[in-house]
Amino acid sequence: MVIERLRAIPSVESILRWTSIAAWVERFGRAAVVREVRAVTDALRRELRAGHLAVAQEDVPREIERRVRARLEAFERPSLRGVINATGVILHTNLGRAPLSAAALCAIERIGAGYSNLEYDLTRGERGRRDVHCQDVLRRLLDVEAALIVNNNAAAVLLVLNTLAEGGEVLVSRGELIEIGGAFRLPEIMAKSGAILREVGTTNRTRLEDYERAITERARLILRAHWSNFRIIGFTERPPLRDLVALAHRHGLPCYEDLGSGCFVDLRAWGIPDEPTVAHSLAEGVDVCSFSGDKLLGGPQAGIIVGRAAIIERLARNPLMRVVRPDKLTLAALEATLRAYLAGRLEEIPVLRMIALTPEQLRRRARAFARRLRRVCGEVFHVRLKDSASVTGGGSAPGVDLPTTLIALRHERLPAHDLEARLRAADPPIIARIEEDAVLLDLRTVAPEEEQLILRALRLIAASISG
Repeated sequence: MVIERLRAIPSVESILRWTSIAAWVERFGRAAVVREVRAVTDALRRELRAGHLAVAQEDVPREIERRVRARLEAFERPSLRGVINATGVILHTNLGRAPLSAAALCAIERIGAGYSNLEYDLTRGERGRRDVHCQDVLRRLLDVEAALIVNNNAAAVLLVLNTLAEGGEVLVSRGELIEIGGAFRLPEIMAKSGAILREVGTTNRTRLEDYERAITERARLILRAHWSNFRIIGFTERPPLRDLVALAHRHGLPCYEDLGSGCFVDLRAWGIPDEPTVAHSLAEGVDVCSFSGDKLLGGPQAGIIVGRAAIIERLARNPLMRVVRPDKLTLAALEATLRAYLAGRLEEIPVLRMIALTPEQLRRRARAFARRLRRVCGEVFHVRLKDSASVTGGGSAPGVDLPTTLIALRHERLPAHDLEARLRAADPPIIARIEEDAVLLDLRTVAPEEEQLILRALRLIAASISG
């Protein structure tokens, strides 16, 4: 019986002549299709010999066609895909953090489509430096002497520590020995930089005199790290940044602040009270400051270092700079984002637009969406609006909730985890969350033009269930 079914598996050459498979050959080329056909037929033979294939002999050709089609469709689909973020987490690290502005996307297309003056001085007609790009706009925005761009803020921290403190001690409060997403731990980055960690104070209370007592002839740098994704509350103490800078300078040391998120605007009007701005840190006198480009700044992934020109020049000369330098597309997108700030066009930055959405605006959108869903799907889904909260995410503004209205979806015949999985399998995938056996959609992180795509996906899901 097994031998007969094995004989029922056609040769690769005959499969390639099938009309449905021949169409794929036209599309992908013979070599790619042959590879997938062989993989399918080999797998079928193994399953038949092991007794695991529950397909009738007459259905083998149809099974081959189905599997080949599935493999080729998967091959055609990019690994990195756009998704709709309906979670309400604005800077969702797993979903790529900040969406870029239209101007940033145009800059990427313009620079990526051809050649550019990435390392060419147009004035002198000779080789230039890529680290000059974004310098001028950052100087104007922050009234700072110099700036340097690297590929992310972890790289910025590594570069600063290695340049300013290799072989020497860096003073850090025990309350700032942070770990952020992806197991980024400050002590481990410091060890890789060649600097020596000198812990100061206690977890909840660190005073200025704790830093002063820790300063020895081996001290090279005082570091203040932003509490990116947590807060210490209660019986706490932390010296003002200005006092920490003054102490460092009295002992001839630079003071460096790792700000993490890199906020350029005061967010208090939008309900985020305690997020420090880059301008404030610079006004307090820090010698060098670093932060991310793809968090509250709302640009591409990058690490931005600003501060005193003498320090920035030392960083630029470090051989590590070759390892952590950004590419032309990052620089193009970042400059376009920064120019929006310089021109005061904050409404162009998607992250800031999402943060600025009011509870009333979100409630109106949620109500309108629920009405449209009932029109296209009837009463297939049980729809309920629920007052809740969005979050900033990305290690920014921990513990701060942004009021929102959620759309809670249930289906009598489809458990919430199945509905959520079907939304993830949609094109484009829709990422939602589950709570109390309901799928929750938060429109704060959904662009208005994406709402129609969610409605289409729900309509198709409803049709597949009823069918």
